Amino acid sequence: MSAVSAGEIRVGLAGAVVVALAACLPLVDQGFYLSISVNIVLYAALCTAWTLFSGPTHYVSLATAAFFGVGTYSVALWIDQLPFPALVAGGALAGAALAGVVGVATLRLSGVYFVIFTLGLAELVRQIVTWAQAKFTTRVGLYVFTDFTEKHIYWMLLALAVAVFLAGWLINRSRLGFAMRIIGNDETVARHVGIDTARAKILLFMVSGAFIAIAGAISAPRYGYIQPPSAFNPMISFLVVIMALLGGTSRLWGPLVGVVPFVIAMDLISARFPNHMPIVMGLAFLAIVYLLPHGVTGRLEQVWTRLRNRRALAVGAERTA
Repeated sequence: MSAVSAGEIRVGLAGAVVVALAACLPLVDQGFYLSISVNIVLYAALCTAWTLFSGPTHYVSLATAAFFGVGTYSVALWIDQLPFPALVAGGALAGAALAGVVGVATLRLSGVYFVIFTLGLAELVRQIVTWAQAKFTTRVGLYVFTDFTEKHIYWMLLALAVAVFLAGWLINRSRLGFAMRIIGNDETVARHVGIDTARAKILLFMVSGAFIAIAGAISAPRYGYIQPPSAFNPMISFLVVIMALLGGTSRLWGPLVGVVPFVIAMDLISARFPNHMPIVMGLAFLAIVYLLPHGVTGRLEQVWTRLRNRRALAVGAERTA
């Protein structure tokens, strides 16, 4: 692991200030702004966790809803028997275990095959949970009663978002992160240089799945009444992909650029046109893929590179004149 640069220290201090200011929000507002901020930090954690795996590997995973639902149900099933921290830890283990099983079975696939399998996974898990509830509990949903208010959920999700980002930063600086970047560039080359590609992908997929499951576990008290359609909602998977692609996945902080404006826009559109959200999402996805294939951060980096090259050419021309 390389030494921390001065630039990274400055960015870290700036980030700490932003997080500290964000943590003060519930002390100022308990209404609309807190509610939308909960959604922002939730998707910030989900998109960053998704980018941990899908960013370097370029594997588009639609299994977010499966991991999120597993974490949600880990709390709903045992909220009356175990303390909440233990339930969150159990959700993380369940998410990691599910990701490990899926990884062993599917990470040899690539391209559209992996996308289709992960999309079907959330639906499969949802159907299994629905059947199990009807068979063994004779209940449609589960109640989750806690003393947590929206501000407590906000603080927990904010802490989770910070933890995911720090974990991603450490992974990027580790051998695993280096191996994943080689795999993303050319998996065949990675195997030829001695990298255990299957093991590396499964391990990172498990880390990503665990963080997403934790987000689901923390969000469970916010719903109050948990049902399979809401816990394993495929819309969560699509929203995470759209937001991450909008911000850009080449940088760990890239998804954050997409989360904030998209959550705000989504809230405005759902309030005014509640029946048109799927259409808006489809149009947004097409626009992002066509106009911003590398996301906002990728486009900004392209512009910066062009300006730097032009400046270098101008300086070179002046020296030769």
